[in-house]
Amino acid sequence: MNVFEDKGITHLDLHGVRHLEAFDEVIDFIYQYQSKIPLIIICGNSNKMIEIVETSLNSNSIVFSKPRFGIIRVEKL
Repeated sequence: MNVFEDKGITHLDLHGVRHLEAFDEVIDFIYQYQSKIPLIIICGNSNKMIEIVETSLNSNSIVFSKPRFGIIRVEKL
């Protein structure tokens, strides 16, 4: 898991994170950095990882958008 800031937005890069760990990593990241929303989650080209992140966000009623494939933007808790 790699967290970094680019152009004033905090990013979570999930490259190298196992699918089993992604669900909890995403939620931990969002609540840790909730004061900095919007946040960006980089899922990469894995449809499975994108699905896991979307499920994680939906199950916690977190509002998000998908500006492009493999990128999820957290808009609001």
